[in-house]
Amino acid sequence: MNIRPLDLLDLPSLARYRNDALMLDAVRAITRGNPLSTAGFLSHFNPARHVYTAITKQNGDSLLGSVIHTPGESHARLLYLAPSTHLTHPEMPLLIEHLAAQAGTWSAFHVIAEVDETSNAFPALRSAGFAVYAWQRMWDVSSVAGSNSGSEWKRVREVNIPAVQSLYHQIVPPLLQPIEPPPRRAGGFICSEDMKCHVSPISGALGIVLTPLVHPDATGVESKLASLLAALPDRRGRPVYLCVRSYQTWLEPALEDLGAKASARQAVMVKHLARLVKEEQAVRATQPAGISVQPSRVSRAQIKK
Repeated sequence: MNIRPLDLLDLPSLARYRNDALMLDAVRAITRGNPLSTAGFLSHFNPARHVYTAITKQNGDSLLGSVIHTPGESHARLLYLAPSTHLTHPEMPLLIEHLAAQAGTWSAFHVIAEVDETSNAFPALRSAGFAVYAWQRMWDVSSVAGSNSGSEWKRVREVNIPAVQSLYHQIVPPLLQPIEPPPRRAGGFICSEDMKCHVSPISGALGIVLTPLVHPDATGVESKLASLLAALPDRRGRPVYLCVRSYQTWLEPALEDLGAKASARQAVMVKHLARLVKEEQAVRATQPAGISVQPSRVSRAQIKK
């Protein structure tokens, strides 16, 4: 199978599958829309960005796929596969493996794909070495109205980072922590009342996605979320979604009470490109000052017969 990078001569193929692609990055699809649209064409050929698109043609069938990486992050993301009518093609796993190999050249340790559990791409991703690490739903909270002022939410400052990281380690399972590391820079909003709620927003021209970290002991979650939505800055009428992972399912009843609408459940799938190896190092033993240790002496050992 001949898999090669996309070039300018393939633009007609890219345009042909504009409305026939499976998005595998839910947040990017909500905030920025279809990456095969006219506005997204040039990003495929921008050498300054870590975006790679591959194409293969065999027996008249064309398969397309794309992977994206943010410099400095430990993971990359599959962006889309196309056409959606050929997801069961026997060569699709090879295309996915090729995209993952490209992510490795960017020093990514993992590749993430988000796909509906009933999608035909699920078996292809499994064949290419992806495994399910969590489940998620996107909740449309655009119509949720809050009567509170939202004053209990404050922007995260540098002094709040230890509290946010502590909340992260209490909620996110250890299995997922190497894949999506804890926040290291100030960003998002934290509830100043008890520091048990943190929300990280990702915004684009088409929408806003909020990723919450809410401790199970937090009280008044419904009113807190409603007040945050009412006080979101610079919303400009864009739709707002809340991404709820399977390790925070206690949020879903609260969202239902608020009138939010849930999307289909998605599998968060991960392929590992490398694993962390901890090297052992010899460390000199130190003895506290003022303390002496006398060696034990054995003069004779008697053995009873």
